[in-house]
Amino acid sequence: MTYKIVVPVSGGKDSQACLKMAVSEVGADHVLGLFFDTQFEHPLTYKHIGTLSELYGAKIKVVTAGSVDQKVLKYGYFPGGGVRHCTDELKLQPAKKFYKQMAAQQGGFVVYLGMRLEESGERSKRYAGKIQDNLYPPHEIMPSKFPKYLSAAGVMFKLPILEWSFSDVMDYLDGEHNPLYDSGFKRVGCFPCLAAGDTHKEKAFEFDDFGQSQRIRVRNLEDAIGKSIFTSKGGSQRNNKDQIKLFDGPGCAMCNI
Repeated sequence: MTYKIVVPVSGGKDSQACLKMAVSEVGADHVLGLFFDTQFEHPLTYKHIGTLSELYGAKIKVVTAGSVDQKVLKYGYFPGGGVRHCTDELKLQPAKKFYKQMAAQQGGFVVYLGMRLEESGERSKRYAGKIQDNLYPPHEIMPSKFPKYLSAAGVMFKLPILEWSFSDVMDYLDGEHNPLYDSGFKRVGCFPCLAAGDTHKEKAFEFDDFGQSQRIRVRNLEDAIGKSIFTSKGGSQRNNKDQIKLFDGPGCAMCNI
């Protein structure tokens, strides 16, 4: 089977929109979804990844290059700001390796990336001047992450929903999105995203039994590296573990899902 389009999917709305679009353009048999498993996702996200093939007919390949826990322990700090070892080593580096191998096996293809200008100021700056219908060499989209040899091998990137709004994406998915969005979560990749703001992390930790087990999991990491996951003054004060009794649940939740 020769794949014309590869779509990295996270369980989030933007990558799902790209997957749906790719299938509508070239047919399910020529689209491959790639899920880079950080082993830190909510069960609803894992379930949703499993439904994408049913929804659109495309194959979803799961790639695992370690876990968030392993990276935090390796580097001795949590991801945040411009330093996100989880994204780099669990998603971007495995993607680079996969694209190189796939191009060698079958020839060139296009990677659809679910990036939107509206999503953040950082992305608005990074992709300024880019046109969503154009194809770009990977090193022009992410210069520090993807080498020039990928474009020489026939790998090109496209940003097909670059100018879309949140509403555009949700309307396009027509109710088929990850159910975590319906609970008010704007990020549904890692649960929680450890590089996100403290209010997002607090909401995730308090959301359900899994969120509470993730809080214990992160507490263990905090103890191991001697750093708090909370970075704001308010977040640190609200979550001072010397003043807050953890919920009476099971012990360490260091399990692979």
